[in-house]
Amino acid sequence: MSDNLKVFVGWDSREPIAYDVAKHSLLKRASIPVEVVPIKVQALVEQGLYTREVDPLASTEFTYSRFFTPYLAGYKGWALFCDCDFLFFGDVAELLTYRDPFKAVLCAQHDYQPKDTVKMDGKVQTAYPRKNWSSFMFFNCEHPSTQKLTPDVINRESGAYLHRMQWAADEEIGELPIEWNWLEGWNEKPASGYPNAVHFTSGGPWFKDWQDVDYGDDWRAEADKVQPGWKPI
Repeated sequence: MSDNLKVFVGWDSREPIAYDVAKHSLLKRASIPVEVVPIKVQALVEQGLYTREVDPLASTEFTYSRFFTPYLAGYKGWALFCDCDFLFFGDVAELLTYRDPFKAVLCAQHDYQPKDTVKMDGKVQTAYPRKNWSSFMFFNCEHPSTQKLTPDVINRESGAYLHRMQWAADEEIGELPIEWNWLEGWNEKPASGYPNAVHFTSGGPWFKDWQDVDYGDDWRAEADKVQPGWKPI
């Protein structure tokens, strides 16, 4: 297996600084060659690949386009998808140790029940089985179940089918440590050190109303390096 890694990160035009910080923090700590690619839904639309109607319940522009990751990777090797609202403290090279040819996808398998009904910039916070599993997915792009994720299927199937990973059998969904998708405001802080990847799932420090969050100072320090003089929105 190759020790290179392709990482696809959801990009949202309302919060580009979040993507920039996620990419910067990931690359800074990576000990292997990593290519980070933004998933921009408008680009997929212009290529005729994305044809879904706008979903009023979708909280980000990449709610559904994230599932293009295996297609964009050419259905070859392993590829990581993550939301843009991540801050990395760990080395993504560690993820390679979890690869299993019998699994279609690996993820942190939270039992997440959001406490709030509103998230980020006023978007509705919905609850559903396997919530947040799809926010950090390590795809085995050559697995037969993963190869079901064609543009046609992504455009046609329901959000439940995609996000609950109904395209794969239960035994084909492998588990990653929670530290790789540590939910700010939900998971307990480690007694020492840092989670490998902090997920600001309800809202992050790039929003004016989300300044007082765990690891917010760390995120702001990264943002100051990426974009000096940035201001929360």
